[in-house]
Amino acid sequence: MKLGFFFKESVRSMRRNPIPSFAAMASVLVTLLVLGVFIPVVQATTGAANEVRSKVLLDVYLTTGATDAQVQRVRQLLIDRTDHVKSVQYVSKEQAYKEQKKRNPEAYELLGSNPLPDTFRVTPDKPENVEAIRNALSPQTPGGGRTVIDPAIDEVKNRKDETDKILSATKVVKLAMALLCGLLIIASALLVSNTIRLSLFSRRREVEVMKLVGATDWFIRWPFVIEGVILGSIGGVLAILLLLVGKVAFVDPLASDFALISAPQTLALPVLALLLMLAAVGVSALGSGLSLRRFLKV
Repeated sequence: MKLGFFFKESVRSMRRNPIPSFAAMASVLVTLLVLGVFIPVVQATTGAANEVRSKVLLDVYLTTGATDAQVQRVRQLLIDRTDHVKSVQYVSKEQAYKEQKKRNPEAYELLGSNPLPDTFRVTPDKPENVEAIRNALSPQTPGGGRTVIDPAIDEVKNRKDETDKILSATKVVKLAMALLCGLLIIASALLVSNTIRLSLFSRRREVEVMKLVGATDWFIRWPFVIEGVILGSIGGVLAILLLLVGKVAFVDPLASDFALISAPQTLALPVLALLLMLAAVGVSALGSGLSLRRFLKV
């Protein structure tokens, strides 16, 4: 394969058709800019939603006067014999009193004594399993009430209203982000493909003449594929440079003020740049090669 010849033909073709070539390059540039901004936004939003979901907890209140042996027994019950438990944190009544007194010192001063019980804060393996853990520890009775499976347990609460709100809100956010991301990727691929197809349409006579003088399909296709790689690379490099300027000028100064911007779950810039370059080169080369097929049928 005469790669040097095809490369020279690609450069010559771009010089003879500057406007279609610029349109294809600009299309790649704009598409990558949008993707380069949207991908971190989707990741940060999804990460924030997952962080909120990780705060779904189940409180297991112990009876007043529970002994150390009973506390240890309930701990083993939660860790070893209860499904869907990710972690368990024991909060003594003294510790709970100290925490609550910090939040509302005047009210707890008036009480004069500690009314709070010893508590286990249970984190489920998945937020959706919090109700299953509650049912295992505090099953429903035929009369509609609830009982407990250990006499040292006084009550099991999962803050149902707050949990339902967190689960429904985060689920909507994640589904919306996934839908928007999918639509954007499809729209980006169609935009680049159509721009390349329009560029090739303006040069269809050139392709037809080459076919009529006996050129093979791949002899015609290679210069267009290389041209797509060059234009995609230029558009990708320009988009990455603009994203880098935007990160330094706008994102980094605001990171300390907005937790969503500084979310650690987002891709590192070098990884994001590599993905965008691969997408730019791949889509441009494939778009050029595939879009040329209809013009090769002479």
